[in-house]
Amino acid sequence: MSIFERYLTVWIALAMLAGISIGSIAPSLVSAIAAAEVANVNLVVAVLIWAMVYPMMVGVDPSSLRDVVKQPKGLAITLIVNWLIKPFTMAALGVFFFEVVFADLIAPEDAQQYIAGLILLGAAPCTAMVFVWSQLTRGDENYTLLQVSVNDVVMVFAFAPIVAILLGATNIVVPWETLVLSVVLFVALPLLAGLWTRKRLGGADRIEAFQARVKPWSMVGLIATVVILFGLQGQVILENPQVIALIAVPILLQSYGIFALAYAAAYALKVPHRIAAPCALIGTSNFFELAVAVAISLFGLNSGAALATVVGVLVEVPVMLSLVAFANRTRSKFALKQEPESETS
Repeated sequence: MSIFERYLTVWIALAMLAGISIGSIAPSLVSAIAAAEVANVNLVVAVLIWAMVYPMMVGVDPSSLRDVVKQPKGLAITLIVNWLIKPFTMAALGVFFFEVVFADLIAPEDAQQYIAGLILLGAAPCTAMVFVWSQLTRGDENYTLLQVSVNDVVMVFAFAPIVAILLGATNIVVPWETLVLSVVLFVALPLLAGLWTRKRLGGADRIEAFQARVKPWSMVGLIATVVILFGLQGQVILENPQVIALIAVPILLQSYGIFALAYAAAYALKVPHRIAAPCALIGTSNFFELAVAVAISLFGLNSGAALATVVGVLVEVPVMLSLVAFANRTRSKFALKQEPESETS
């Protein structure tokens, strides 16, 4: 794990402060960036999102999809948690906290925006950082790649309908055209570009070297996007600083709850730890780059929804590192229940 990845929370916090400062010192600059839109898509942010997403999509190996049937339990847990449980529990937690628990602290229109951002986070399972978490738990790299590849394919078709259903259920107007356009721009096209790049590069060594070269741009894109978002959100945060902590509460509960559910299911089904740990961590982590992109496209750069997705980035790394530590401490528990090697190979 690189120094930048290990201290991602610190860099995000610094980017937030930088954004708030720039927004106060040069508001016209941030406003000009926000105004650069075509068909509800901010051109500056679109470039930054591509810088974030494209390097990840190069890592999607379509040949790994042939191995789906070799160890179905871990993949089944991942898919059920990611697509049938996580989005809906995140929406429920958002509604519970922002319409009930925090109702007296947040204006109703802001509450709806934060709920929308939480829904977008919950419907976007991790595709990149999970490789880091898998490595830290000594996970099966090939199986982790399989899980990510399958999730990315499912995401192309399932993300928009699930988000639309949950936004509609919470009485948030769903701009279907913008939602579909966002999925095409920030999931389907980067995935196709990644597959085309893999084909052009050929060998695994060349693909790995290419990813190493372009990966830093993913972090640059993330930091720059956070600076722009907080440049626009600075006034709101200065007037109501506790909003960051309020948004973090349902995200934290969701993260630990989803991990506990997936990890316990893997233990009960005797899934080997090298698959169980990444399987649970995929569901816990979020594809925050996609969530940020869609929040901006649907609700705007200065929206509460966009702010909520960025708070997800802020809390994710310390949460995931704590879960990695827990998974490593409980490795021996899985060894006692592991299936015979002939059944898992």
